[in-house]
Amino acid sequence: MSEPALRASGLGKRFGRSIALDGVDLELPAGASLAVLGPNGAGKSTLLRLIAGLARPTAGSLTVGGIPAHRPAARARVGFIGHASLLYPSLTARENLLFAARLQQAPAAAVRVERWLEESGLAPFADVPVSHFSRGMSQRLAIARGLIHDPPLLLLDEPFAGLDPRAATRLAEQLASSHAAGRTLVLVTHDPKRAAELSDRAIVLAAGRIVFDRCGGEAGAAALDRAVLAAGDSAA
Repeated sequence: MSEPALRASGLGKRFGRSIALDGVDLELPAGASLAVLGPNGAGKSTLLRLIAGLARPTAGSLTVGGIPAHRPAARARVGFIGHASLLYPSLTARENLLFAARLQQAPAAAVRVERWLEESGLAPFADVPVSHFSRGMSQRLAIARGLIHDPPLLLLDEPFAGLDPRAATRLAEQLASSHAAGRTLVLVTHDPKRAAELSDRAIVLAAGRIVFDRCGGEAGAAALDRAVLAAGDSAA
């Protein structure tokens, strides 16, 4: 039996006296798509940072593909995309991707870069500095950078923030295609409608705990909206 894409058991994270996550239990099989919702300060971004190996838990355990999340082998299995692109504005699109590919020690880095420039529709702008890119173009490049090493798990922290409707639609199509190809997705969002469209399971966090966990049709936009509102009321 294969290892789940990620498994958290009693996962906790504190920042001084502040509790960001409090005893989270979560298992996600490979190829699944999970949406994470909740009010501000619920622990959503902290959860993503722990999965990505950017921080360590203060309680419990967390594995990615059966490997402790903080280890380099686990981090290599993860692609991370946030609402801030974190691209290097003075570098071109090609240079940004090549830097990321080499950092991840991806084989045939130059070939991968050209493929992702084509797939993201940015090949005509390959040699343009990112400082000249629109928000939508930057986000497409950020997704290409997150996928340049072909990670089986993709983490997305509010990736639709600031996108115009056309760019948001294109991003949704890219994510749906990536999921259909077998990649596991974890999407943090404030948008219940988007969560219902792009995920086959959704959880709602409140004060660092899972207060709602539904799959399939049970995780429809209306149900998610009610759960998020209730979580906000309970955290107030």
